[in-house]
Amino acid sequence: MAETVGDYVLQRLREWGVQQVFAYPGDGINGIVTAFGRAGDDPHFIQARHEEMSAFQAVGYAKFSGRVGVCMATSGPGAIHLLNGLYDAKLDHVPVVAIVGQTERSAMGGAYQQEVDLQALFKDVAGDYLVEVNVPEQLPNAIDRAFRTAMSRRAPTAVIIPSDVQEEAYTPPAHAFKQVPSSPPGLTRPAAVPSAPDLRRAAEVINAGSRVAILVGQGARAAAAEVQQVAEATGAGVAKALLGKDVLSDDLPYVTGVIGLLGTRPSYELMRDCDTLLIVGSNFPYSQFLPEFGKARAVQIDLDGSMIGMRYPTEVNLVGDAAATLRALLPLLTGTPAKAWREKIEAGVAGWWRTMEQQSMVNADPVNPMRVVWELSERIPHDAIVTADSGSAANWYARLLRVRGEIRGSLSGTLASMGPAVPYAIGAKFAHPDRPAVAITGDGAMQMNGMAELLTIARYAHRWADPRCVVCVLHNNDLNQVTWELRAMGGAPKFEESQQLPDVSYADIARAMGLDAITVRSPDELGPAWDRALGAGRPTVIDVYCDPEVPPIPPHVTLEQASSRLRAVLKGDPGGLHLVVQGAKTKLREVLPGQDR
Repeated sequence: MAETVGDYVLQRLREWGVQQVFAYPGDGINGIVTAFGRAGDDPHFIQARHEEMSAFQAVGYAKFSGRVGVCMATSGPGAIHLLNGLYDAKLDHVPVVAIVGQTERSAMGGAYQQEVDLQALFKDVAGDYLVEVNVPEQLPNAIDRAFRTAMSRRAPTAVIIPSDVQEEAYTPPAHAFKQVPSSPPGLTRPAAVPSAPDLRRAAEVINAGSRVAILVGQGARAAAAEVQQVAEATGAGVAKALLGKDVLSDDLPYVTGVIGLLGTRPSYELMRDCDTLLIVGSNFPYSQFLPEFGKARAVQIDLDGSMIGMRYPTEVNLVGDAAATLRALLPLLTGTPAKAWREKIEAGVAGWWRTMEQQSMVNADPVNPMRVVWELSERIPHDAIVTADSGSAANWYARLLRVRGEIRGSLSGTLASMGPAVPYAIGAKFAHPDRPAVAITGDGAMQMNGMAELLTIARYAHRWADPRCVVCVLHNNDLNQVTWELRAMGGAPKFEESQQLPDVSYADIARAMGLDAITVRSPDELGPAWDRALGAGRPTVIDVYCDPEVPPIPPHVTLEQASSRLRAVLKGDPGGLHLVVQGAKTKLREVLPGQDR
């Protein structure tokens, strides 16, 4: 049989080093699905329960592997379902390639079944590179450009292949007019370094500071050693944007933790009191958590010149690779480290971790959700990969998970979509099948799509050298983050018709799907539950019944937020008295450390 376009697509994916494609079948990609069969499932076809989950799995794989994630879907509804995961990739700057089917060319424009204008649909989300392949000769160039663009621009790209094209015999492009060949797969990215004059200007700004702060994002992940050297040379404290939470270990005494609404008080104070700010690989959007405009001099380093100088009036913008730029900058840093500044930072960090432990141990009804993550931090393997969902789960992940060793972690940072924690963990397991993964999710996200993906975990766990994949559900029967936003931002009481969730046992569902499962209804059961799950040698769901009224209090509560919460109580919030009591008990741990619980 002559090699088809579908066969060639898989061959080119193999040449790019692709080992799995996260996908869901449909007749719009039948020509490629049958090619998987002829290829002996190489690359592996990883079947999710929904195309959106395929896209999230590809994003999770890309985030934790550093390689391109590949997802695939059929035409029409399948293609539409990919969009949310692809937007997650776009907003978090993650390389993903989507391969999408389309109706046959002869039917296009004829209002045919499942015909959607895919080029219009994907124009925004995959705008860096979007192509429809209408003749076999367009391959391999289309696939190669999709990969190279995804890698170089850290963005999702899409290749649309009509179903009849997939089944045609593949013929390579010729050395002919209006035919476009391609080179073998591969891409080498230069370690770009700014000019010497720009580096000297940056050093002058940093050397002049006596209270230096560093903010790192995910773009600093490959520059962790260099960031530490700069911090030591300047006496700086280091705060982390949410997507950069795993860049530096929280065991370093000058690392203040995450910044922003989900952040820590030491990070808030670091930004409030510094006179010099160095931003490395971050596009942190909330400028109110950065130094007051005009109060601090600032330098920024980023690989993407279009994303630099956007959030703060920086004096010097260095466009270049973070690690290479910091290495070139280090010899120019001649200032004396500010001992008193560093000591103040370290004291604040040490005090904050004590406060977090005390707040986690505050009694709640039935379990304090803060303690869930605190107990995990006490025993998590140092090579674990942690994923978190949007919602209140993100608060506890951001503030309480103590990153150390080789721990990696991520969530839907910029899109803040519900539902990626479980598919991210699945993608992580295919990126690192020899490492344990932990997904921290709320019951809202679990009901939205996490429960179905437990089937995917059960199906593929035998392929992972370390089958530990732990899904921890914060079970409070409430869409908790939105409830708190209604209270704190709108002064509105909880509207139970929109916020309450139907009660279900996630442990029972997990057991029915063939997974291990643990139900936790008491705080004393948390530690043993984590010990059992992390030692089980198989996928496990921990179903923790949590108190919905433990407040995700920001590091600096404004008068407006406090007033809004009070108005919500006065308007008859159904959990009013309990939320006031829990909020007071939690906040008191900051001002009365060590007091009785």
